[in-house]
Amino acid sequence: MNGQPAHRIAGEIDSLFKSYFNPGEPGGAVLVVKHNNIIYQQGFGMADMTTKEPVSTATLFNTGSISKTFVAYGILKLAAGKRLSLEDDLSGYFPDFRNKTVAKKVKLYHLLTHSSGISDSRKVNEEREFYLTAKDEENFAPLKQTDSLLFEPGTKYQYSNPAFNGLALIIEQVTGKRWQDYIAAQIFKPSGMTNSTITDGAHPAIGVAHGYIKNKKGGFDELDYGEEPTFAASGNGGVWSSVEELWKYEQAIQQHKFLDAGWIRKSRTVYPFPAWRDELPQRLGLSWFITREGNIDMTGHTGSQGGFISDYCWLPDQQVFYVLLCNTPRPIREIRVRLFSILEKYY
Repeated sequence: MNGQPAHRIAGEIDSLFKSYFNPGEPGGAVLVVKHNNIIYQQGFGMADMTTKEPVSTATLFNTGSISKTFVAYGILKLAAGKRLSLEDDLSGYFPDFRNKTVAKKVKLYHLLTHSSGISDSRKVNEEREFYLTAKDEENFAPLKQTDSLLFEPGTKYQYSNPAFNGLALIIEQVTGKRWQDYIAAQIFKPSGMTNSTITDGAHPAIGVAHGYIKNKKGGFDELDYGEEPTFAASGNGGVWSSVEELWKYEQAIQQHKFLDAGWIRKSRTVYPFPAWRDELPQRLGLSWFITREGNIDMTGHTGSQGGFISDYCWLPDQQVFYVLLCNTPRPIREIRVRLFSILEKYY
């Protein structure tokens, strides 16, 4: 598409996002791609309310649970190199797991698909001060005290943040490296993600957007590291990236730059569970959600942590990639529906 139609679609998309972000307030960045061509990219609002630094398409946001896809690919790379197996159970990695029978039942692929049946037993509200700085190990530790499962592994869906803290710890055990360094070398680097980084305690303290929520007085309170419990636990939500670099990530996935086609396909195919009993159909690949939005097939992941919220979408039939990163809560699914409606008019 070129000329006037391209101008019109960019204008409609611009109007859509301007209706959700106000100048002088925390905002967001968006990027839309069709057939490998960026048709729209823009930043809105402030990345830092203290310094008044504006958001750009290069601004680093906390991506929340989109981070889980990076941890998953770290595990898959180790599986591809036969350094571990997705069929491995937890007993081999966590010998201090309290109930050995439970540990032997739960496989790595159960953690990757939120189907382990292990309850999130963290007492975040009661131990808020502890969880303000608790990292992956401290967040996974309560799960090792599990005596009984909510359901048999592989039969139901129960979203689990600490499952990915555990997977991050497994990467460290197998590689002998900080998992953040392993992901940076094995995924960020081949993808060309030169500015992206991963939480390690308070890191990164500078050079990134801050998360905010609106207060009762109409102003904004910061809500990220030091204010939001579990923010320091990075395996479930520690990747910081920009819309520009997440597009590089998606291209690297599709071009098999860090993992071969077979493993990429496996990651984005609904994982088979013959004994599935949940009312919800199984819709997880190996960390990716594979869903149907209206009449559109989509592979993607959302993220929400502190004041940050994000949406990452790949539409294979339409060859559309869309990513939205915000540093204040916005109705991402509503925005997605409205954006897709605009795209359907023109393509």
